[in-house]
Order: sequence, then structure tokens, then C-alpha cells
Amino acid sequence: MNYKIEVIILPVSDVDRSLAFYTEQAGFALDVDYRPSDDFRVVQLTPPASSCSVQIGVGLTDADPGSMRGLYVVVGDLEAARGELAGRGVAVGAIRHKTPPDAWDGGSEAGLDPARADYASFADFTDPDGNRWTLQERREP
Repeated sequence: MNYKIEVIILPVSDVDRSLAFYTEQAGFALDVDYRPSDDFRVVQLTPPASSCSVQIGVGLTDADPGSMRGLYVVVGDLEAARGELAGRGVAVGAIRHKTPPDAWDGGSEAGLDPARADYASFADFTDPDGNRWTLQERREP
């Protein structure tokens, strides 16, 4: 049996503002914008090359806007991804890497992992409501 995560719902306060952020700044593709009534709207967005999408909208969740944490986007080149997002106006935090690498206990140091090990380097950004994303590097084969 295969289990796939395909959609994550993000709580936002302003759907149109978030739609603009995710499409114009974060580079996500707009898949669906469906609004059958004033009480329900679903907007589905997908990061480039991802098989998991996010949904924002009206009537989707009772979670507080900006309350999502621990959303990871894996990229092949963290410096390039950070630069691309920053170039579109996204406030991306500084790159950091886990330390010590062999017995990681949650500590980190500034910069890329010296060995460029997979899953060892990170940078964070938030959407307009404060939903927090982490970019994580896994080098392309």
C-alpha cells in the first residue's frame, strides 16, 4: 500500500494576498481557484516539480492564520533557491547547517554544510501571515 501526501491546507487571513505571494514571489503554480459561494473558496498551488500541493481559501480550516510550522521544501541547490526567492522579494533567512553533523542535537552554525551533505543545510521564510517554510538542501544526483 502506498501512502502519499498530496495536499496541505494553509490557514491564511487574506486569500488574494496569499495567492499573489505564492504565485508571484514563491513561484508556485496556480492549479485551482474555485469559489462557488462567498462562504467557500479553495485555491490550490503547487511548488515547482512537487507532487504535494497547498490549499488556501475560505471555509477550509479553523486553524489560526499563520499557525503552520514545519513545512519543508527540498531543493537541489540551497544558495540558488534562496537567491531566486530573495530576488522575487521573499525575505529568506540566512543559510545555516546542522552541527555536529554526525550526532545532530538540534544545533546549527551559519552557512552551508561544509560537505554539502544531503538534508544538512537550511534557510527559512514565511508567507504574509507567518506560516513558516524551511528550504532544505538535498543535492541533485
